[in-house]
Amino acid sequence: MSGDNENQVRNEVRAWLEENWDPNTGLIEWRDKLADSGWGVPHWPEQWYGRGLPVAFNPVIDTEFERIGAVGVAKIGIRMLAAATLLDCANDDQKSRFLRRMLTGEDTWCQLFSEPGSGSDLAGATTRADRDGDNWIINGQKVWTTSAHHAEWGLLLARTDWDAPKHQGLSFFILDMRQDAIEVQPLKQMNGHASFNQVFFTDAHVPPENLVSTIGNGWNVAMTTLAHERRGADALRRWGKVSDRPGRIYDEERAEVATVMEPYKWYPQRAGRVDLVWPRAIETGRISDPTVRQEVAKLLMLSRTAEWTAQRARAAQEQGRPQGPEGSLGKLASSHVARAAAKVHTLIGGADALLKGADGALNGTIAEILLSVPATSIAGGTDEIQRNIISERVLQMAKEPRMDGGPFRDVPKNPTRER
Repeated sequence: MSGDNENQVRNEVRAWLEENWDPNTGLIEWRDKLADSGWGVPHWPEQWYGRGLPVAFNPVIDTEFERIGAVGVAKIGIRMLAAATLLDCANDDQKSRFLRRMLTGEDTWCQLFSEPGSGSDLAGATTRADRDGDNWIINGQKVWTTSAHHAEWGLLLARTDWDAPKHQGLSFFILDMRQDAIEVQPLKQMNGHASFNQVFFTDAHVPPENLVSTIGNGWNVAMTTLAHERRGADALRRWGKVSDRPGRIYDEERAEVATVMEPYKWYPQRAGRVDLVWPRAIETGRISDPTVRQEVAKLLMLSRTAEWTAQRARAAQEQGRPQGPEGSLGKLASSHVARAAAKVHTLIGGADALLKGADGALNGTIAEILLSVPATSIAGGTDEIQRNIISERVLQMAKEPRMDGGPFRDVPKNPTRER
C-alpha cells in the first residue's frame, strides 16, 4: 500500500463524509447511504456494496469515521459471519436478498451449528433436512445459539444424506427463524447472562432457494464460517463503544447496543480484560508483591505476543490470502491469554474477586471475568479442536485415527436422532 494511494483513499472518504454525515439522520437511513456509497465495507466487491479496495485501507477509512464521529454499518455479531459466508459461498440471488439488510442492521442472524449430542464434533450433526418436493423439512435440535431468541434468520447446518460419510452428508441452509415450527429456549449462564439458546425444529420449512452452495457441500461452507470466526476471535473485545454525543443517530445506535447487541455485552469479560490488570495491581497495592508482579509481567508479554499473532492474521487478509490455520493459532492464543488473566485477577483480588455486584471489585466486573473466561476455550471450536488443526495443517503431523468412517447411518451416535 503506497503512501500516495493511502492519501487518495483518505481524501476521498473524508470528502464524502464531510458532505454526507449528519448526526440527526436515522440509523438505517444513514447505513443505506453507506451501502450505496461503498464506504461501509470498502473491501467488499463493488457489486455488493463495497468499493473493491484492499483490506489494508480499512484502518485508514476507520480513522476518518472516528475523526468525524460517523457511525458505521452494522458490523458486530453473527450477521457479519453470515455476510462473510454468503460473500464467499452464496449465489447472486441470495446475496441480493440478504447482504444489504445485514449492513443496515435491519436483520439479526444466528448460527445453528452445535448440537447437544455431538459436542465439538460438528460433522456429527444429526438435525435432519428431508426433501418434500422442492422444499426442505427440518427436524432436530441445536444448542449454544447466540441471539436465536430475536434473530430473523439463521445459518443452519443439517444432514441431508445419512448414507454418505459424515462430512459429505451435510448441507447448508438459510433458515427463516420467525416460523412457528421453531421453538427457542434461553439458557441461563453461570455468569448471570442468557446469551445462548437451545433451538428445536419440528417440521420447519426451508424453500429451495435458501440452500447455500450445493447439496452435500455443507461442511465446506461451515468451515468458511468458522475460519472467519476464528480469524476475528478477538473482534468483540471492544464492542459496544457507542458515542455519548447528542443526535438522533447516536440515540438509535445506543438503543441498538442495548437490545440487539445485549447478548454480547459480557464478551470483553470472557477475553480476560487484560486492560484492567495493571490499574488494579497499582490501585490495590499488589504490584509490590514480587509474585504478583512477575505474573502481571508474564501476562502482559503473553497478551502482546497474541496481538502479534492477530496482526499476522490481519496481514494475511490484507494480502488477499484465503482463511488459513493462523485463525486457529490466534484463537488458541486468546484462550491462553484469558486463562492467564483470570489467574492474575485472582492473585490481585484474592477471595474478594468472586464478590459480585456492589460488593465486588469494579462493581462485580472481576467476578464476571472469572465466571466468563472458560467460554473462550469452547466458543468457535474448542482448544482441542484448534490444536488438531494446528498439528495437521501447520506442523504436518499425521491425523488422529478415526473410527467414524463409512455411511453416517452406521456411525454410533445419539440414538434419539438416528434415522
